[in-house]
Amino acid sequence: MPGSDRRPRTKPTNAPRDELVLAAVERAERHRRRIPPAVPVWAVLEHLALARRSAAARHVRSRLTALQEVGWLESSRSHGVATWALTSSGQRRLQRARRGDGLPALPESPQHRAWSDARTTARQEIEHFRAAVRTQLDEAALLLAADPPPLSDAWLELGDALQRSCRRLGSASYCLREWPEPDDAHADLDDGRATGDDALEHSELVRKRALRAGRRNVALWNDPHAPSR
Repeated sequence: MPGSDRRPRTKPTNAPRDELVLAAVERAERHRRRIPPAVPVWAVLEHLALARRSAAARHVRSRLTALQEVGWLESSRSHGVATWALTSSGQRRLQRARRGDGLPALPESPQHRAWSDARTTARQEIEHFRAAVRTQLDEAALLLAADPPPLSDAWLELGDALQRSCRRLGSASYCLREWPEPDDAHADLDDGRATGDDALEHSELVRKRALRAGRRNVALWNDPHAPSR
């Protein structure tokens, strides 16, 4: 058009090739914790390690539609959100790309990154968490020795704080020493199991698994009531 300054849209330099997008959809489906495992675009972008508002992300969004049109992906909707899944044709195309040795490796998976980040944070913070528990146990010893004895509120407040500190320390200990490194061949789900469970009575096993809930949640370590360093 005369006078128009519009230019053809160019492919971003870090935009992944179509086969890598297919690989990201495949791995995102494999790690999906829902049935059916079709995945939204944000999950595909996470497996490609792309920022959601980047030019490369916009390119991927357009390619998802294009890959659907050629029959390599199928689209559906879940709670009003578009989701994507690999078709048998798309799986065959991905296998051919892998046999040709021309397909680059995907970036670190979100589940492996979560494991790695949790270990790093636990390593950095665990001594601080241990010190907090020691401080609160010292406070308990002082309350026990107090004369006259403290009011009940003192015990209730300390008990609440000590419970939070012990859960935080237990979670960090699990992330640092007990959380197995994820295998990207399958979803890394915390089933609440631990070494020695086979020797427990059913009721005790149920109790322990309830206590283990959330032990991978690093976000819970940020306790606003914790003493400052």
